[in-house]
This record gives sequence, structure tokens and C-alpha cells, in this order.
Amino acid sequence: MSSKSKQGRREEETLQLSRGMWGWLAGLITLVVIAFPLSAAVAYATHPATRKLFGDRLSSASAVGFSIFWWILALLLIALPFLVGFGVAKMSSRWLTILGVIVVILVVGLVVLGQMFAF
Repeated sequence: MSSKSKQGRREEETLQLSRGMWGWLAGLITLVVIAFPLSAAVAYATHPATRKLFGDRLSSASAVGFSIFWWILALLLIALPFLVGFGVAKMSSRWLTILGVIVVILVVGLVVLGQMFAF
């Protein structure tokens, strides 16, 4: 095996390790961001009196259906950091850039709409 192919193989392994670390970091950041909604979803799923917090809209919903909805939402929130980390580790830099731009546009749009309608 030539030294160029060995060097190329080492660079590829380093790149894979680096991408894995970026994926891990993105998953950790996502977990920190969703920690509060996750704890709220579990609280809604486990406490029967929380159905009254939503007023008349959920008065006709059964307690089991309400609990199942919040457990499904909690499971989806738990899966989100793993999906984000895996996506970051496997995506090309071009697609990550496109995804980052879309997320930034959505966040800016939410902030602008929040300022328009909340205040």
C-alpha cells in the first residue's frame, strides 16, 4: 500500500471521527433545547389534573387519550436529539449548510411574528 493511500485513509477516518463528534454535539444541544418541553410533556402525561389547564377544548377528551397523546409526544421529543445527531454525522456539508439556513430563517420568522402578535 502506498503512503498516499494510507494518508488518505487516515484523513477519511479523522473526518468520520470529526463528523461523529459534531453529531454528538448537535444532539446534546438539541437535548438541552428540548429539556423543558420534554419535562412538561411527561408531567402532562403523568398527572391527570393537567387536562383542566387546557380549558374547555379538552373537556371532552378521555383521560387515557390525553395521557397517550402526551406520552407519544414525549417519545418523539426523546428521539429528536438522536435523529439530529445522526443527521449531522451523516449529512454532507452542503446539505448541513442548507438546513442551517432554513433553521435560521424559521427562527427569525418566529421572532418577528412573536414581536408582531405578542407585544
